[in-house]
Amino acid sequence: MDKDGLLTPQTRAELIEFTRDLVRIKSFPGQEEEAIRFIERRMRALGYQSVTIDGMGNLLGRIGEGGTSILLDSHVDTVAVNDEAEWSHPPFSAEIDDGRLYGRGAVDMKSGAAASIYAAALAKRAGWADGKTVYVSCSVLEEECDGENIKHMLSELDLHPDYAIVCEPSANRIALGHKGKAQLSITTRGVSAHSSAPEKGVNPLYAMAEIIQRVQAKSAEFTRDQPPKRTLAISRVASTSASINAIPSACEIYLDRRMIPGETEADIRRELDDLVAGQDASWGIGTLQRVSWTGMQIEYQPFHLAWRIDLDHPLVRACVAAYREWYGAIPGEFEFWDFSTNAVATVGRGIPTIGFGPGDKKLAHMIDEHCPLDQIVDACGFYAALIGNL
Repeated sequence: MDKDGLLTPQTRAELIEFTRDLVRIKSFPGQEEEAIRFIERRMRALGYQSVTIDGMGNLLGRIGEGGTSILLDSHVDTVAVNDEAEWSHPPFSAEIDDGRLYGRGAVDMKSGAAASIYAAALAKRAGWADGKTVYVSCSVLEEECDGENIKHMLSELDLHPDYAIVCEPSANRIALGHKGKAQLSITTRGVSAHSSAPEKGVNPLYAMAEIIQRVQAKSAEFTRDQPPKRTLAISRVASTSASINAIPSACEIYLDRRMIPGETEADIRRELDDLVAGQDASWGIGTLQRVSWTGMQIEYQPFHLAWRIDLDHPLVRACVAAYREWYGAIPGEFEFWDFSTNAVATVGRGIPTIGFGPGDKKLAHMIDEHCPLDQIVDACGFYAALIGNL
């Protein structure tokens, strides 16, 4: 493969500058319009045959109209920055230092987005997209409602791609799957009374204290697992009380449960039933309500099972072939993400899905988030080669 012919010095420079421009745009969940409009203009300039923004605000570009359809997805929202003074490079300056691009979203995941946007155009130019339909999506609200965006986009636009590539950071390793996620709430009920006469009420905090001990024991049990590990963590505690001088009428905790392949919804339900057993308590999925930048009301139920694609699947074989063509070597190791991604939407629809993207996943959401420039360029080349191999 002529890597220099595909990604000339001018194209490489243009790709990096485009990535920097994306990082400079603040695009927190529900505030992605500027980034989406910017990408829309670039896709049109690159020769995409159609560029569509759906009702939620997700953007979908298309190149080609052949029989095999391929979706490359990246989200363009980022987590907020509440520690700007602690960054060595301002988080929205997109500074380059020692071959690394610094800034919020550099890893999670505007570098992957930029690489995929250019890759489809380069594949078209090289003739690798002939006989195919290549979709590149730039989705919104992923940080808070992963998968809800792509689920809506595929439904509204009536699409069912043959293959999906999620461009989340993997340090340019092929990701075969990721853990599942269940965000759950447990509520204990009590009877409110004045705190000067606690015997007249029933304090739900005491029942919750017992449940919290059970959660802690279960979490400790999971730490003894072999990788990939199940995890369970309490992320929030709250109580409902008439005043600071009153016994609460209810107490709630929020749980984050990460699942591994093989665990089922029934497994999680039994686990939650055991946690609340014997207490005046109930559990449920921690449903979230959000509003997209277009004004659409979103209801999100964060309960997704883990998934893993088989090594002998044609999509994996195509990825290995593309990797060999681009890097001149076979993959040394594969990735399995411990976080959830938009893949829950494609996997949930039976679409073969795989992951690959530039940047170290451990730097996502961190101070001094940064991505190596060569990984951005190589991801772009890999995506183009993969299009050619599918």
